[in-house]
Amino acid sequence: MASWALWDWGSASFNAVIVTFVFAPYLTTGVAATEEAGSQALGWATAAAGLVIALVAPAAGTRADAGGRHRFWLGFHTFVVVACMAAMFFVKDTPGHLWLGLVLLALGNVFFEFAEVSYNSILLSVSTPSTVGRISGIGWGMGYLGGLALLVLLLFTVINPEVGWFGAVDEDGLRYRIVAVLAAAWFAVFALPVLFFAPRSPVPSGSEDSGQAAARGQSGLFSSIRLFLADYRRLIRRIVRMWREDRLTLRFLIASAVFRDGLAAIFAFAGVLAAGSYGLSASEVIMLGVAANVSAGIGAIAAGWIDDRVGSSAVIITGLVCLIAGTVPIAISDSPAVFWTTAVFMCLFVGPVQSSSRAYLARITPPEEAGENFGLYATTGRAVSFLGPVMFATFIALLGYQRAGALGIALVLIAGLLLFWTLRRSQSGSLSAERSSS
Repeated sequence: MASWALWDWGSASFNAVIVTFVFAPYLTTGVAATEEAGSQALGWATAAAGLVIALVAPAAGTRADAGGRHRFWLGFHTFVVVACMAAMFFVKDTPGHLWLGLVLLALGNVFFEFAEVSYNSILLSVSTPSTVGRISGIGWGMGYLGGLALLVLLLFTVINPEVGWFGAVDEDGLRYRIVAVLAAAWFAVFALPVLFFAPRSPVPSGSEDSGQAAARGQSGLFSSIRLFLADYRRLIRRIVRMWREDRLTLRFLIASAVFRDGLAAIFAFAGVLAAGSYGLSASEVIMLGVAANVSAGIGAIAAGWIDDRVGSSAVIITGLVCLIAGTVPIAISDSPAVFWTTAVFMCLFVGPVQSSSRAYLARITPPEEAGENFGLYATTGRAVSFLGPVMFATFIALLGYQRAGALGIALVLIAGLLLFWTLRRSQSGSLSAERSSS
């Protein structure tokens, strides 16, 4: 279990350092000709990556299931992400290097999501129905705390000093290029244990149809396309079978996609609100990010133990209710103190909802279908990823002030909660459904 959770600790170097706090902002403000042009280009690159993930993630999970090779594919996809991060060293602070940085960032996003499909699938092999909540929570918590640890380390050794480690200075963007390489090394080191020590996934019998078997026996681009299409045929049959025989899983994928988009919106717009509505400086926003990661990490780890005792459903519902309640003070108060307190309070529940959502799916998923289900988990999340941003912008337009966007996020969370609640009641309590899989 420890080796599995260390991957989460290491992978935070991509999410926290590359995507959120350091390298992506460097692309838009330090590399692009203007911040507006950089932000627009980043948006297109991120959207393209999301489209690829939505289309390919389920087939990638199906392929890993068919061969029982989740550990192999986790290693391969992690290697590609690390290579993309290391290659960011060549992105200098001139507009001519912008597209190199964006391509590397988009590729990293795609293969990171593929890696997560296999990583989440391995959860079924390192846990039991009675421990999956705790182990999932430890993984999420390790991710938050790992990102925090690396950010603090880089802040004091590379980012803030006039001359940082390895001669890091502002010229040619060297400071941020070195950050990317160190983040890649961090990910590589902490990803190794799970690749060596995680148990192998079971190989399902009869997992390939004739088209897949024929394609596997060939080589080249044509056979790869045939194999991809065969994976999708099997996936479509799986979705049809889920509709007929396993609507619990299908409806959960839909419900969780909605409320997970609300969670993503909280992180996406917290910094915007902090600076725009509450006047926090750049350093204060970073400090808020540190506090938020600590709160989310502690919440995820603590809630994992609760999950194993009362079930994932109770944690998800409680967390969503608290998150919805937390949007109200933000919408009605312009006090920075109220915002700080509310933001840290809300982050205490973000981690538990994320962790228990993963644990819930793990409990109701047969091990031989883990990759397929977690591939769909990734795809459904991407399919509705527009909801949070659209509702945030809509409420600002309707009510005329930025903080009103929090009410839009609340509406997305309410929709996800209602979908999950009806799922729970129609199944005579999803806790009993979870326990029946034990």
